[in-house]
Amino acid sequence: MKALERLILTRLDDDKAQDIVHIDLTDKSSVADSLIVASGRSHRHVGALADHILRALKENGFGKARVEGLPHCDWVLIDAGDVVIHLFRPEVRSFYNIEKIWAVDAPHRTAAN
Repeated sequence: MKALERLILTRLDDDKAQDIVHIDLTDKSSVADSLIVASGRSHRHVGALADHILRALKENGFGKARVEGLPHCDWVLIDAGDVVIHLFRPEVRSFYNIEKIWAVDAPHRTAAN
């Protein structure tokens, strides 16, 4: 696991994110090497998760990531270059079921908890 992935997964775990899933996209997508999906318990929790990840990326020299969805915090997408992070409230996550898009080749999907 790369340092960037480890940093993000550790931050999510420390902040009590729920249902953390790490999907390896190496040789499967040109968009990113990894996809990390996690849930927060509320709008506030999702916002805090995103904020802490953004701070950790900057503090650890990974630069400034692009972010979408912060004002509402139902679904926040963070593009950190090689890793794309999706943070959801549980009901929004189940509605979009983004992990299913990548579940065709299930062996590359692992629970990160």
